[in-house]
Amino acid sequence: MIERNFLAQDVLTAEDVEMIHEASMELLEETGIEILHEEAREIFAENGARVEGEKVYLSRELVEEYVEKAPGSFTLHARNPENNVTVGGNNSVTAPGYGSPYVTDIENGRRDSVYEDYINFTKLAAASDHVDVLGGVLVEPKDIADEKRHAKMLYAGAKYSDKCLMGSALGKKKARDCFKMASMLFGEDEIIDDRALVISLISTTSPLKYDDRMLASLIEHAKYNQAVIIASLIMSGSTGPMSVAGTLTLQNVEVLAGIVLTQMINPGAPVVYGSASTITDMQTANLTVGSPAYVKFVGATAQLARYYDVPSRAGGSTTDSLMVDSQAGYESMMNFMTATNHGVNFILHSAGLLENYMTMSYEKFIIDDEILGMVDSYQQGIEVNEDTVAKELIAKVGPGGHYLAEAHTMQHMRDFRTPTISQRATYTSEEDLVSTVESANQKWKDIIADFEAPELDPEIDKKLVDYMENL
Repeated sequence: MIERNFLAQDVLTAEDVEMIHEASMELLEETGIEILHEEAREIFAENGARVEGEKVYLSRELVEEYVEKAPGSFTLHARNPENNVTVGGNNSVTAPGYGSPYVTDIENGRRDSVYEDYINFTKLAAASDHVDVLGGVLVEPKDIADEKRHAKMLYAGAKYSDKCLMGSALGKKKARDCFKMASMLFGEDEIIDDRALVISLISTTSPLKYDDRMLASLIEHAKYNQAVIIASLIMSGSTGPMSVAGTLTLQNVEVLAGIVLTQMINPGAPVVYGSASTITDMQTANLTVGSPAYVKFVGATAQLARYYDVPSRAGGSTTDSLMVDSQAGYESMMNFMTATNHGVNFILHSAGLLENYMTMSYEKFIIDDEILGMVDSYQQGIEVNEDTVAKELIAKVGPGGHYLAEAHTMQHMRDFRTPTISQRATYTSEEDLVSTVESANQKWKDIIADFEAPELDPEIDKKLVDYMENL
């Protein structure tokens, strides 16, 4: 978890935010949003919303009343309490890539992801000092039957890590299965509902729609006090207006409707204002996550979430590049650093992704982990005190001296971050010319080979396995 020491940057003026808010209120009240789930529509109606067929209309008063009930921050619990994270405030919580149907490495190339890949990326995330939350659809294991896939994914996170976990957003039953398994992991047979054990990603269907499966999962999460990220992935020019401000307004309408629903079900339920919105590349018709426009969405999303006093989700080490190359590096650094500098609280897609959200790369996971470490070190700020100002030492060494033999140097020489794969050595021969991607390839293999899972009570392990087998 990155604890930010700098003030979050704003990309919108106060007047800009008010204009987006006012337009959103009018759209919610006059245009409405399509809710393709009967129980969700009933909940809206019971709490004062106007419902006509499958359309729900929310008044300004209703939106403001229920958004105010959402918490400004909350704790996500891990089975190892030392790995609990606070989502909100000055924290940026990180999670790796999510949802990729493909994986790649420099030796075997791009291929369908399978459960072995899921376990490998779980181990890499568990071993990282910078990844806080894992699980969910880290990659899509296509060799596991759909009815068991969600449980196998959560089990891998429980088996190979003691960090916080993502659950399933794929309907009522799968969400509840994850609650049940997470509760077992915490030593309880009944579902724990007094604290958040999992967080899941609820996606809107842009423009202005929520589908049945996502709504069913949202309702279960809110009922059981489990955390959700309500997120829009709007593509300016295709599923949203061909302007950043217009897409932000559409996103705001969609996300606010989901936040209101969670609070109608369970006031105070943990919820995050989320975005993966970006522009459509009009030459390829693809979404683009490596452009300056994308980071404008990231910054504006964080700012809108602060306006409503709820945590935000956006950003990550994302790239449009198809390979681990310079483009992947500069786009990923731009995107991740922007997310922290603008104050994003939950940064999904923090490590591993290539080709928008389509492919997880073993080598890029390691390179992105280096980026996370660099940004974390930067966000720690500068310690200024009598010792670090070193006035007496500067006077003692005086002009023309050096500091190599000083006790102060020995005391502080480990204060600065040491890279894990970045090259700092001087050139001596051709053997020194090892590329970053080659170093990353060796690094991920070493981590997998040396990996030791945290201890898991055998009785709990058996309960989890038995539960999966009976699904």
